[in-house]
Amino acid sequence: MSENHLKPKIAFHQKLFLTIVSTFLVFIFLVSIFQYNREKAFRIDLMTEQLQSYNNLIYEETLNKGICDSCMRNLVSFMNVNDLRITIIDFSGKVIYDSEVKNVANIGNHSDRPEFKKALATGTGISVRRKSASTGETFFYAATRYPNYIIRCSRPYNKTLAMQLRVDYNFIIFISLLLIIVLFFLYRITYRLGNTINQLREFAENADKNSTLDIEQEFPGNELGEISNHIVSLFRNISSTRDDLIKEREKLITHLQTAREGFAVFTPDKKEIIANNLFIQYINLISNEPIQKASYMFLLPEMNEINLYIEHNTGIKGLLGAMKRHSSKIEKNGKVFQIQCVIFQDSSFEVSINDVTQVEEESRLKRQLTQNIAHELKTPVSSIQGYMETIIENPDLPADKLRNFVQRSYLQSKRLSELLRDISTLTRMDEAPSMIEKEDVNISRLVEQITSELEAEMEQKDIKMTASIDPDLTVHGNLGLLYSIFRNLMDNSLAYAGEHTEIGLTCFRNDPERCYFNFYDTGAGVAEEHLNRIFERFYRVDKGRMRKLGGTGLGLAIVKNSVILHGGTISAKNRPEGGLEFIFSLLK
Repeated sequence: MSENHLKPKIAFHQKLFLTIVSTFLVFIFLVSIFQYNREKAFRIDLMTEQLQSYNNLIYEETLNKGICDSCMRNLVSFMNVNDLRITIIDFSGKVIYDSEVKNVANIGNHSDRPEFKKALATGTGISVRRKSASTGETFFYAATRYPNYIIRCSRPYNKTLAMQLRVDYNFIIFISLLLIIVLFFLYRITYRLGNTINQLREFAENADKNSTLDIEQEFPGNELGEISNHIVSLFRNISSTRDDLIKEREKLITHLQTAREGFAVFTPDKKEIIANNLFIQYINLISNEPIQKASYMFLLPEMNEINLYIEHNTGIKGLLGAMKRHSSKIEKNGKVFQIQCVIFQDSSFEVSINDVTQVEEESRLKRQLTQNIAHELKTPVSSIQGYMETIIENPDLPADKLRNFVQRSYLQSKRLSELLRDISTLTRMDEAPSMIEKEDVNISRLVEQITSELEAEMEQKDIKMTASIDPDLTVHGNLGLLYSIFRNLMDNSLAYAGEHTEIGLTCFRNDPERCYFNFYDTGAGVAEEHLNRIFERFYRVDKGRMRKLGGTGLGLAIVKNSVILHGGTISAKNRPEGGLEFIFSLLK
């Protein structure tokens, strides 16, 4: 799991609470420092005003009585300030009087004292806590400049004075209590806010992991909760749409992979988006070397026409936004491929490849069949027309010749009828094989019926028929087509095997689902070069012999198609002892 998906060690509401608390504490700290300094300055100002008021009283006393020790002591006693120290200094810094020192001559010059400097410069000056060089004690000094000298009163910085200057900490206690109350409400608020965000985060994480989602969960009734509900609602719609798209995509991919045509989609720069297996297979049939990616097809010389079409039309808007389409054929390695290219409005395009070899072959066979039918129909029609013209143009024709011409016309009309019947049978099998009705047919009785119909012709040619079939053998199929299989095989042998031969039919294997037959004659057989083509329509081993003996040239083609429609296969071979042999099977 990536770091982005790791659950944070500290919850969001805790982070938010700590952030707000930190900010608030910094604010409280700064306010406390400000208030402390302000309170301390206020206390110092009070002490300074008190000492300066003493300075004023002392100055008035000096104006009235002069500078004398007894006068100063009486004044201090009057003010009831026992620890007050009075110092009078001239402007040069020389001490004129000091209540704590008897011999002022021993006191050094005070011009460097900070309170003296300030008083001399601005009129007043203080030193909150300074050690006296004369007495060695620490004092709070306050000096005031008067016209003739500077008067400085000071008090020892002892515990009593420190208590007077001490800041009142009640406001800090009040702020602390206020802070506790505010923190309590902040925690409640951030917890609710963080809980909403945690719910939304867990929902997003589960959505990212494709885990089961509780899309019906409710968020708190605040603005963030409303936003979260909207997000979940949007996700619900997107999820539903995504699921539908996934289903449609799976359907499309399944369709592409099972389609009977090669199909691929490309970006405008000919990069593969999707291609099915059949497309890769067909491209490799066209290419002389193995191709792994569908996009490699554009490197083949056979694709030059498609490349030119794509390069010319990519990026060109079609008329009214219509898709542009191009089709071409490629013949390669004995196969014919139909290649179609469609360019979409965004310049992406699809290429489809169809193997139309069989279609082309069927088209060729149909054309050939049409030509063969026309040729085969032409012969009997021309013969009948010739005989009839002779009879019409010679009304005095002798009776024996007239009879002979009519008899020949009848035979040609009979051959024409058989030809049309066989063509109709083949057409019915080609065009509507699923519409052929089926029933249970007893093969033994069917063969006996055909043998009975051909008994006179077999006796005339001295042909012997032997059959070895289970009397109860039944095939579920079309009676007419099953009849045509055995009848055409026997007709073929009667026509070409010759006289004094033998015809045999055997069911040599009978499985629960399929039965296998062996039909043979002891005639001359068929030359090897013709053996694989005897089932083709109108194919003749000996055309002159065929017309002499009769037949339509469609008998064995009907046999093969009838066998295939009954789920079987058929093949022919020459027997070692002479004659032609057919091996075929039928589904039960």
